[in-house]
Amino acid sequence: MSELVKALVLKPDISRPRWEQTTFEGRLRHFLTITNPLNLLVGDKQLSDYKNVVDNYKKGIFCEDLTVNGLWKAKHMAESAFHPSTGEKMLIIGRMSAQVPMNMAITGGMLTFYKSPAAVIFWQWLNQSFNAVVNYTNRSGDAGSMTQLLTSYCAATGGALGAALGLNAVVKSAPPLVGRLVPFVAVCVANSINIPMMRRQELTEGITLFDADGNELGKSKQVARSAIMQVVVSRIGMAAPTFVCIPVAMNSIVKTEWYKKRPHMAGPIQVLLAGLILLVSTPVGCALFPQMTPVNVSTLEPALAEQIRSRPNAPQVVFCNKGL
Repeated sequence: MSELVKALVLKPDISRPRWEQTTFEGRLRHFLTITNPLNLLVGDKQLSDYKNVVDNYKKGIFCEDLTVNGLWKAKHMAESAFHPSTGEKMLIIGRMSAQVPMNMAITGGMLTFYKSPAAVIFWQWLNQSFNAVVNYTNRSGDAGSMTQLLTSYCAATGGALGAALGLNAVVKSAPPLVGRLVPFVAVCVANSINIPMMRRQELTEGITLFDADGNELGKSKQVARSAIMQVVVSRIGMAAPTFVCIPVAMNSIVKTEWYKKRPHMAGPIQVLLAGLILLVSTPVGCALFPQMTPVNVSTLEPALAEQIRSRPNAPQVVFCNKGL
């Protein structure tokens, strides 16, 4: 049974994740709670109650019977539904907990209908539209974010369509498995365009660096490039298992007598496989790199490194929030 919060001398610090984020295991446990699709089943009233528990706890107010596990559950549920900056309830399909159910449907569609140009256009457009909703829902709230969102949306959609339609034309005479892998290439191209464009301000001005206490120390373009590349790798890492493993599996399934009698099952089979894989690949992809990425001061741009070293109690390691 979980301990009562009131019985603890040292109360839980819910301003930080529950598990140590310097280890892959800790990050994985954190993102398993954040991306859990069951979070979507929690009603509005219950979500508001969870948020009240968190808000009151930050003020030093909590019920006598509040347990440690209950407190952390309230934090995770509140974080899954309410924007961290504005406190507003997020669009349900834009929440991290909607990633698995939404992506399993979209991925299944892209993998099933990959031959017809009209179907390719529709599913790639739908995928980038969903990504735009996620980016909007989790926006930082700065004035330029909408312009960045629309620009990156158009560029990513164009890149994905160009890659998918172009490659489909090239691989028409190739083995079926090669054609089934085209949607994966299109997704990789889209992510490689979308994420840098959404964060191009960081590329031109630098990403903010912090010390261990959260104090701002300056901005680094060099670290921004590294952080954005990590996010691109994470996004592709989330998608790779579904877009690679499912085509390989389907290449064998379509040859079976069972499937030949039930060709209409292609869609449901791929949606189901996508869901099972995404339940694992989504939190794993998010956990590949630390959210607050450590950077040695000695590796920074010389002028910035010198600026940091000139501060009292200058740190040897600084941190940046790489994003998701």
